[in-house]
Amino acid sequence: MSAGRSSEPSDPTDPYAREAQTFPYLTEEMMQRLCAYGAQEQLPAGTTLFARGERSVDFFVVLEGKIEIFDVDKVGQPNVFAVHVARQFTGELDLFNDRQVLVSGRTGADSRVIRVKRTDFRRLVTGEPDIGEIIMRAFILRRVGLIRHSQGGVVLIGPGHGADTLRLQRFLTRNGYPHRLLDTDLDPDADGFLTCFELTADQLPVVIASDERVLRNPSTSLLADDLGLTETIDQARVYDVAVVGAGPAGLASAVYAASEGLDTIVIEGVAPGGQAGTSSKIENYLGFPTGISGQALAGRAQVQAQKFGARLAISRHASELICERQPFRIVLDDGQAVQARSIVVATGARYRKLSVANYAKYEGQGIHYAATAMEGQLCDGEEVVVVGGGNSAGQAAVFLSRMAKHVHILVRAGGLAATMSDYLVQRIASSPKITLHARSEITALEGDAMLRRVTWTNRVTGDEQTHQVGNVFVMIGAEPNTDWLDGCLELDAKGFVLTGQDPDGRALSSPFSTNRPGIFAVGDVRAGSVKRVASGVGEGSVVVAAVHQFLNPEVA
Repeated sequence: MSAGRSSEPSDPTDPYAREAQTFPYLTEEMMQRLCAYGAQEQLPAGTTLFARGERSVDFFVVLEGKIEIFDVDKVGQPNVFAVHVARQFTGELDLFNDRQVLVSGRTGADSRVIRVKRTDFRRLVTGEPDIGEIIMRAFILRRVGLIRHSQGGVVLIGPGHGADTLRLQRFLTRNGYPHRLLDTDLDPDADGFLTCFELTADQLPVVIASDERVLRNPSTSLLADDLGLTETIDQARVYDVAVVGAGPAGLASAVYAASEGLDTIVIEGVAPGGQAGTSSKIENYLGFPTGISGQALAGRAQVQAQKFGARLAISRHASELICERQPFRIVLDDGQAVQARSIVVATGARYRKLSVANYAKYEGQGIHYAATAMEGQLCDGEEVVVVGGGNSAGQAAVFLSRMAKHVHILVRAGGLAATMSDYLVQRIASSPKITLHARSEITALEGDAMLRRVTWTNRVTGDEQTHQVGNVFVMIGAEPNTDWLDGCLELDAKGFVLTGQDPDGRALSSPFSTNRPGIFAVGDVRAGSVKRVASGVGEGSVVVAAVHQFLNPEVA
């Protein structure tokens, strides 16, 4: 196997340097078992097996010869970056879904292969767990390699601090889509790209696809459609369960429902992970002693759900719920509809906004609701402000202190102990790069096109401080994402979904049941829920038993 790398010393963090896991060889005994799931084919050199942009491609295992994996370089020529030989296999994460594949494959010599059709590939992964584990690990590492080396992806050109550039970059990053950012404020190559494609600064940002198509400041949904990130929705199909929201609770529901044989679809407006997906590191989640980023946790859960057959409709917001009759209908923001016999509402909650002048002006280009590696790059060597006293704010402050000049935490309360886990409180207290400003709030945001200065005021003493700050991270409160429910479900005074009791106070069959039989609510969107990742995962998994009981009352 060759991964097309240079002769420089290998980087142990590069998946392509971990050839035994990224490009493994199956044993002869595994090959014999695998033959039962496919058919052998003799192919001449140069035969195209799959091409970028196709959906539902097949899985290939080499018996003799070789398969070349390639994308296209700047001048439109094939760039071979991986070669599979005998006892190796093709594919990456898109074999677990119906998205457009990112790269192309062809025989590099006269070859004999095993072709495994998509439906048979799913049988292989579940029916041969040892082979499935090897395939799953390889596929995850290969996607990481594509992202790291910008292979099979797109080029995003625009000002690195611009709101729309950040919006598109955040969408590509959170959905694991390979891309290269050309920051027109910093990157010397940017001018050449603008000249080549006859673009002007007022047309930025733009996304340049592999076939040199130019998308000028596309909406998130348009970009998702153009790149094939969205799966085709069969509006006539009636699913057993539709999960709305792909945060920890929704993904857990999808994994357990699909693994137990329910025909499952997940509807998600942006990317898997929810609020948890924007966390730089979750350190108190069971089973990860060194911590795990929210995006990594969500990515694994997404693949797990797809492995069991769940479908994910990404970049599709639920805009209306029609609940008066069976099957229920979820109307999406593009006018399509999903039908299901039962629904799990897992749309979570969003952070509240601050009431301060110029807030809307700098939202998205100076004011952020996530603190991941992408946002961290914007703060290198600068002072930043984190607003909030919960775990998300604490994790953000600790993470940002690694690259920022200094981190200021603003809270209205007298301290952090009542709202934040102790390990974060102690870490913040011991850091010379983090200062806690209790009983304080932002009172002014100033700048030009970009945020430049932030003023905050101590509400007890009246003291004001103004600092040169270009990035503020707001992580306060929680507003439920329930606008789309259209009166179908009973909500509390704050808009969270009421569960577990009917209007007369009588207990329902499940603590996650709503006033509408067949519709359940889990995670942060549910009134009275504990706002923790582990709690959301627990609720999302447990609710599947109630879904089964509703769908099959005769065996409950």
